[in-house]
Amino acid sequence: MDNKPTYTLEFEKPLRELSVQLEQLRQRSLENNLDLADEIGAIEKKITATQREIYSNLSPWQKVQIARHPRRPYALDYIAALFTDFQELHGDRQFNDDRALIGGTALLDDQPVMLIAQQKGRDTKENIMRNFGMPQPEGYRKALRLMRLAEKFELPVVTFIDTPGAFPGVESEARHVSEAIAVNLREMAMLHTPTIAVVVGEGGSGGALGIGVTDRVLIFENSYYSVISPEGCAAILWKDRSAAPLAAEALKINADHLEKLGVVDDVIPEPDGGAHNNPEAAAKSLKKVLAKHLSVLRPLPVEKLLEARYERYRHLGLYEEAGEVKC
Repeated sequence: MDNKPTYTLEFEKPLRELSVQLEQLRQRSLENNLDLADEIGAIEKKITATQREIYSNLSPWQKVQIARHPRRPYALDYIAALFTDFQELHGDRQFNDDRALIGGTALLDDQPVMLIAQQKGRDTKENIMRNFGMPQPEGYRKALRLMRLAEKFELPVVTFIDTPGAFPGVESEARHVSEAIAVNLREMAMLHTPTIAVVVGEGGSGGALGIGVTDRVLIFENSYYSVISPEGCAAILWKDRSAAPLAAEALKINADHLEKLGVVDDVIPEPDGGAHNNPEAAAKSLKKVLAKHLSVLRPLPVEKLLEARYERYRHLGLYEEAGEVKC
């Protein structure tokens, strides 16, 4: 039995109520030796139908809430499910080891890769250790060190994006977090090895982009990827953070919009009820999409890889107005 604490989003409450009814029926059946199979089956069908209805009509803001769900699978969960022989490598060789950003070598179906991931914590103690998934400058410098190592040994790089943003504290600014991210943007654009980024939860601002300039950007269907959080946008435009649902709609930050805009290359389907309700199924979906793109990128000569990467980012942000193409 799953002993993790329950966490129910506002729009999931009908499902929670049905689940409580189902558990009560099962308990009555056991305690009183009653045959309640028909009633139990009816509730199970209702749960499935309600779950499908809720999750097929999610608003952009509701998807943001799912992306932040505390039981959503994090990078280490996917690494444990999909990869073998993960060997974590520590430190940026300049200042410290940032635990909000992890990395190391691993095998995917016996093929070596370099993994780089932003990692959140499950409880207060781990969140403090992981700095709530917000890397500091040494995290981005560690990522760059590992990317250069991957380039040297011709290993594909797979990054997992899941952060509200880079850490904005005074000490982070003192160690030049903006410069560290900017260097990563430049170096990733020229990296002589295949690269894939996967947005598994939150993809916030430059903190996400610092490991996101890749040949392919994949995103789970209930994740988001944005230049600013909905709350931050609402505070600027509406002077009120409670306008976050309006901001989420205006920002076009969800997977379906991002795919149409060409910001992401593939949307990874999630099981009914979201990845947090079935992490194993979510991992299988990721493996299938990841393997598909790696099989295309691995054989490409470096020259074609760099040319395609350049063209990909050169055309982001183009739009048409009055018959003209502007940037």
